[in-house]
Amino acid sequence: MRLEKFSMGIGDRFARQGRAQLQALMRVREAGVTVVPVWNKSHREHGIIGSEPADVRREADAAAQALGWTASHYVDADHIGMKNVDLFLAASDFFTLDVADFTGKPADPADMDAFVRRMERFARPLTVPGIEQPLDVSRERIRDIAGKFLLAVREAGRIYRHIEEKLGAGTFVTEVSMDETDRPQTPVELLFILAALAEEVVPAQTIAPKFTGRFNKGVDYVGDVGQFAREFEDDVCVIAYAVREFGLPENLKLSVHSGSDKFSLYGPIRDIVARHDAGLHLKTAGTTWLEEIIGLAEAGDEGLAIARDVYRLAFGRFDELCAPYATVIDIQREKLPTPETVADWPGDRLARALRHDPDCPEFNPDMRQLLHVGYKIAAEMGARYLDALDACEETVASHVMANIYERHAQRLFLPA
Repeated sequence: MRLEKFSMGIGDRFARQGRAQLQALMRVREAGVTVVPVWNKSHREHGIIGSEPADVRREADAAAQALGWTASHYVDADHIGMKNVDLFLAASDFFTLDVADFTGKPADPADMDAFVRRMERFARPLTVPGIEQPLDVSRERIRDIAGKFLLAVREAGRIYRHIEEKLGAGTFVTEVSMDETDRPQTPVELLFILAALAEEVVPAQTIAPKFTGRFNKGVDYVGDVGQFAREFEDDVCVIAYAVREFGLPENLKLSVHSGSDKFSLYGPIRDIVARHDAGLHLKTAGTTWLEEIIGLAEAGDEGLAIARDVYRLAFGRFDELCAPYATVIDIQREKLPTPETVADWPGDRLARALRHDPDCPEFNPDMRQLLHVGYKIAAEMGARYLDALDACEETVASHVMANIYERHAQRLFLPA
């Protein structure tokens, strides 16, 4: 199974917006670029929603059939490990192997020594085509990288072989994720992570490192865009070099996690990808759920009542909801309006506060981040929330489609 050049992870918390999401990618395809959809949902999200991987498969297949989508589509077992991978085997054909928890933990010293010996030929100022200055590589640096990442790569190999044994070689797409760590990986570190993956015979088709800067949920990138662009381009060059040097899959590409709403990065990413004729996987999650809330608010009546109630309850359960996402949100609580204030807002005012339009003076990124992690509230509403989505389907779907197409896919995958 070979993942296409461009792909987009389209998380859908409540499995109601598959057709609207796919309609957005159909518009991109009509413009001349194929971006294949990858419906992604993590074990944590399934636990909060009360869903299971088979629900995602049904949504994806139904959307593709209903719209006559003839390109590929995938279902991602998002951020899985050995403890939960078996739950996803029957429904998934894309597996994101999350080994971030194993980074920074040293492997067996003998294993590290052997890896350093095998990599010694690179222990010099290393010229990588496309990177202006030679990479600073020494034997000591290779050993330091092995100490940080070799155990994580070994774990990726263990998970991969387990999936391969159950499903068969070549029947699924493999992504390796190390993004949920405290420190970004440098291009030099990425090079030797890829070397270790090749030795482990993990045929990764996408790799998700942690990039410089902050990728907070539901809002724009926080950091030096220029520095990010330089590192991203170096990573693209390192991947091309590693494919040739280590025999990794030729379609190996970067994956940008928490990639939704990072509008300031889309232009530089698009230009770099085009310049190097590289592939890209952008993983989004949560942005569709927020469009549901915006659509309900604008629909008025019960939809608006639900949107207000979700905010009121999320405001009161701030610590509980934010704790699991502490590393990917930055909310200034003093900038959150009180639930009493929001109760007086009409639907369009609430929508403007939540819609990611940085030029709108009423946009509130703190409020948006809180509701991004507040989907548990809607899940607890059960039928009340789902029935409202059905009742307001046309309004909600139009927001979901426009968001994925206009704010995301169009900016990132179509020429400027």
